[in-house]
Amino acid sequence: MSFTINTNPSIAVIGLGYVGLPLAVEFGNKYQVVGYDTNEERLNALKRGEDETNQTTSIEIQNSKGLIFSTAINDIKDCTIYIVTVPTPVDENKLPDLSSLLNASETLGSILKKGDIVIYESTVYPGCTEEDCVPILEKTSGLKYNKDFFCGYSPERINPGDKVNTLTKIKKVTSGSNPEIAEQVDQLYKSIIIAGTHKASSIKVAEASKSIENAQRDINISFVNELALIFDKMGIDTQEVLDAAATKWNFLPFKPGLVGGHCIGVDPYYLAFKAKKLGHNPQVILSGRSVNDQMSSFVANKLNRLMNEKGYENKKSTILILGVTFKENCPDIRNSKVFDIYHQLVEMGYQVFAFDPFANAQEVFDKHHIKLITSIDKYDGILLTVAHDFFKSLDYTNIKAGEQTVLFDTKSILDKKIVTARL
Repeated sequence: MSFTINTNPSIAVIGLGYVGLPLAVEFGNKYQVVGYDTNEERLNALKRGEDETNQTTSIEIQNSKGLIFSTAINDIKDCTIYIVTVPTPVDENKLPDLSSLLNASETLGSILKKGDIVIYESTVYPGCTEEDCVPILEKTSGLKYNKDFFCGYSPERINPGDKVNTLTKIKKVTSGSNPEIAEQVDQLYKSIIIAGTHKASSIKVAEASKSIENAQRDINISFVNELALIFDKMGIDTQEVLDAAATKWNFLPFKPGLVGGHCIGVDPYYLAFKAKKLGHNPQVILSGRSVNDQMSSFVANKLNRLMNEKGYENKKSTILILGVTFKENCPDIRNSKVFDIYHQLVEMGYQVFAFDPFANAQEVFDKHHIKLITSIDKYDGILLTVAHDFFKSLDYTNIKAGEQTVLFDTKSILDKKIVTARL
C-alpha cells in the first residue's frame, strides 16, 4: 500500500553520542527535533557548538535549525517519533550490557502515547527489540504493542573518524513492526539518507544484519592476525606476504591489528550470546574473538623481545606508545586495546609514556589512570599503535634515543627502512 509520512513529524533522538548527534543534526535540517541526553555537561557543550567526538562541526550544529537540546523528559513528551541511540557494550564477562537500552525504554514508556513510534538504532542481538524492549514499553506505558504504539529498527552504521562515508552517504537498513510502519520508517530515513535505504522484511532481520556486518569483519581480521602470529614464528614479514597475495584479483585486503572500538570488538558477542541461548555453540565467531583479543598481549611481548634483543634492560628503558584511540584520526577510546599493551609493558618494568593528539587526556586518565604526555622526547623503544595522519609525518630520527632504538610499527604505515619490525 502507498504510505506517506507526516511532513512535519516531531522527533526525539535519545542519546547524543557518536551515533545520535549526527542523526539529530541531519533530521534537524528538515524536522523539529529534540536531542535528548542525561549528560548535562555534554549538552551544554553541544549548545555551544562543541562536539568532543568530532563527528559534527559547530557550523553543522548551528545550521540544524529544527534541533534543540534538552535533559528534561518533559521536552520530549509531545514528540511522536522516538529514536534510541544509546550505547550497548559488553560487561567484563563479555556478555551484553543492555542497561542503557532498557533504561531508555523505561523512560520512553513513561511518556509514550497512542500512535507513537519508537525506533531503535543501538546494536543488539536478533529479537532484542521485541523480546526485551517492547515488554518494558508496554508495562511502563500501559499501551499495547502494534495496536497503540509501534516500533522500528534501523541499525547505525556510523564510522567514527570517517569524513567520507558519513551518515547520509551510507545506505540505511530500515524495518518496522508491521508493513505500514516499516514503510513510514523507511520514508523517514529516506528523507535524509542520500545513499538510499534497504527495507528489511522484519525487525529481527534488520537486527541480524547489523550483527553479521561486524562479525564478518572481526572474523576476517582474526584470520590475518593469526597469520601474523604464525609468520612471526617463521621470521616472515606479514605485510610482505599480504602484498604478494593481494596481486590476485579476488584476495580480500584485510590487515592484522588491534581490534577495539564500539562495534567490531563488541557486536560479535551479542550474536554469540543469542546463539548460545538457542543451544548453538558459535565456534567460528568466538574463535575469531579469541584470536583478536590476544593481539595486545602478542604486541607487548614482541616489543619486549625486540628490546631485549637490542640489549635494553626493562627497568632502565623508556617506551613511547603513539596512539591510544581505537582507530585513526578519531578521539574514541572505547574498548581500545592499546591500554592493555600499556599496562602489560609497565608490569614488565618499562617506563612507558603515551602520546595521542586526538584523545581526550582527562578521559584517558579517568578511565585508565594514564597521564598522556603533551610533548615528545627521546625513547629507547617506540610503539606505533594507531595510524593517525599526524604520526606519518613525525621525524622519527629526532625521537630515537640512539641507533639501537626499537621502532615497532603495528599499522605498517611507515617506511620499512626506518622500522625495526611491523605487525
